[in-house]
Amino acid sequence: MSPKIIVYIDMDHTLSDYDAGFRHHQSLHPDLEFPQSMPGMFLDLEPVPGAIEAYLWLNSHPRLDVYILTAPSEMNPHSYSEKRLWVEKHLGMEVVRKLIISPNKGLNRGDFLIDDYICGRGQENFEGKILQFGSDEFPDWQAVIGFFKRLLE
Repeated sequence: MSPKIIVYIDMDHTLSDYDAGFRHHQSLHPDLEFPQSMPGMFLDLEPVPGAIEAYLWLNSHPRLDVYILTAPSEMNPHSYSEKRLWVEKHLGMEVVRKLIISPNKGLNRGDFLIDDYICGRGQENFEGKILQFGSDEFPDWQAVIGFFKRLLE
């Protein structure tokens, strides 16, 4: 039996709608240079359309070993606990056990990283293939799932 394919999924802009949350917190705190520094910013983020269903599909596939790999916000120390609580709220306690918070994503070993950025948080040193979420090739979760369905056939 071959080893499972390791897949990492980013949170901000990929699983959670960071842009909408940022705009909301910016409207609540217009005088702050970094509204993302306020408590509640990460906990209040809504899921990206299709993200929860896609995560559950990927995570349930017997050939995949799926983790959430997210970088913390240097401007908000609450991001660590809020990201963990977000995962529990939207994906459940089982997935919390597969949450990795690291400022350097390139330290993790695996086959695929689904992330909206290809560099800046160590992604450029990731040994596997990066599927850039939001790109022309992977504009949404439907395209990501299509890629994995073809890969796993």
